[in-house]
Amino acid sequence: MHPTHHTPRTGGLHPAPAPLTGHSLLAGREVPGIGDAWQAVAAATGEPFGPPFRDASAAQVAEAARLAAADARAYRALPPERRAAFLDACAEEIEALGDTLVESAARETGLPPARLTGERARTCGQLRLFADLVRSGSAAGARIATGPSGTDVRLRRIPLGPVAVFGAGNFPLAFSVAGGDTASALAAGCPVVAKAHPAHPGTCEAVARAVTAAAARTGMPPGVFSLLVGRGHDVGLALVRDPRIAAVGFTGSRAGGLALVAAAQARPVPVPVHAEMSAVNPVIMLDGALAAPEETAAAYVASLTGGAGQFCTNPGLLLLPAGTAGDGFLAQAARALSTTEGQVMLAPTVARAYTEGVRRWGAVPGVREAARGTAGPGPHAPAPMLLECDAEAYTAHGALTGEVFGPAGLVVRWSGTPQLTALLEGLDGQLTATLHATEADRSTALELLPVLEERAGRVLWGGWPTGVEVCHAMVHGGPWPATSSPGTTSVGALAIERWLRPVCYQSFPDALLPPELRADDPFRTPRLAGPGFTPET
Repeated sequence: MHPTHHTPRTGGLHPAPAPLTGHSLLAGREVPGIGDAWQAVAAATGEPFGPPFRDASAAQVAEAARLAAADARAYRALPPERRAAFLDACAEEIEALGDTLVESAARETGLPPARLTGERARTCGQLRLFADLVRSGSAAGARIATGPSGTDVRLRRIPLGPVAVFGAGNFPLAFSVAGGDTASALAAGCPVVAKAHPAHPGTCEAVARAVTAAAARTGMPPGVFSLLVGRGHDVGLALVRDPRIAAVGFTGSRAGGLALVAAAQARPVPVPVHAEMSAVNPVIMLDGALAAPEETAAAYVASLTGGAGQFCTNPGLLLLPAGTAGDGFLAQAARALSTTEGQVMLAPTVARAYTEGVRRWGAVPGVREAARGTAGPGPHAPAPMLLECDAEAYTAHGALTGEVFGPAGLVVRWSGTPQLTALLEGLDGQLTATLHATEADRSTALELLPVLEERAGRVLWGGWPTGVEVCHAMVHGGPWPATSSPGTTSVGALAIERWLRPVCYQSFPDALLPPELRADDPFRTPRLAGPGFTPET
């Protein structure tokens, strides 16, 4: 794990950040785009502000990919310590942006400064986590074995090549230009071409400048990182279709992710798209968890409405037993939600989509409004909502199964374990599934657990899914369509494996082997060796 003593450097050690230009950054060079100018939009008011941005041209997209490919071999050949130092420097340069970065991101997204300060710490923590992982050598996956015929066989994982990264609208730092996809790809030895998110282009440019500065001061090949500006779909699709891009990382809507998957699969040589898309993250309440409903219901509402409900792990679906105990829980949840106030959402378009989604749910026969909060100040802070229906209505109407992005919860009442199991088996793949139960529910929990494992990438016992720990054992992924690659994660150390593939070296002379597989490995790489893969010491 990364050290915990790092603190943001907010002044004195670095000059003030340079003014934003609205330009793309190609291997360290500022390049103005083409076409009509557009600006960032303040989430709270809808007013444009900041420098004019212009989309990168098709030639600029191709140039970014060319530069990344040209330096890919040089970057992957660097010793682990050099790549790790680059990642550490990225964290330091982001911290050196100080309060200016937080203020810019807050204006563009409507997220409170305290939340963004925490997100900056998470972003830099991720970079340092992967720096430590690179230094450890464990990601190389080195193995040495003797085949049945006595043949010497050795294996390591190598980087795929240039990676295109598309950041998320709801995490302008931790899932954006220098977020988990970029950190893990750079750690793997892959150059990154990032696409700036049009909802927070100024934040993207500021962070890209920090990464570029880190690359320069640690002596990285220039093509290791580029940023492309693009408001519409053309820039992103052109990037994914470029034959030099070897893999794609995406966090966002299902429609956006599926479009990139289709583009990548339509290439003459298809490439993997690791897309984290949408989920309703079911929370299952069993009878034993309803004995003290007030505290649990308050925690549910806090998770549902925190951050304006704009987390990809938001508990949008609550499966609650029918009957008196379930009624009591719902009454407590309704009481707690009715006291909440809407928060400014990420963009005016997001607020409108939320309002339309709640209206769509409410129009379904059998759905009733259980509680409504109050709208917040301004036009883009709609009221939190809680709606209820029974299991029969839920399964009969497909309009209820999709995600409503924001602080809206759908409570589905079930009767009996068979009906609950059928509900779970009918769900799409999810990022998370949460089970609230006690020892008295053990037999039911054991019956449900295999279903939850099949449906989700992370299964929680108690608690709420909106807290994602960045650590070696975390999985932030899940079956289709929560993600396009169910065998991977976008959070945690295991994320690096998305950008690597195994290569076997058979009967090679020691002098020609990669350093990690030689008898005298200068990097002292951890490796599995000998019968039964006993780890070498």
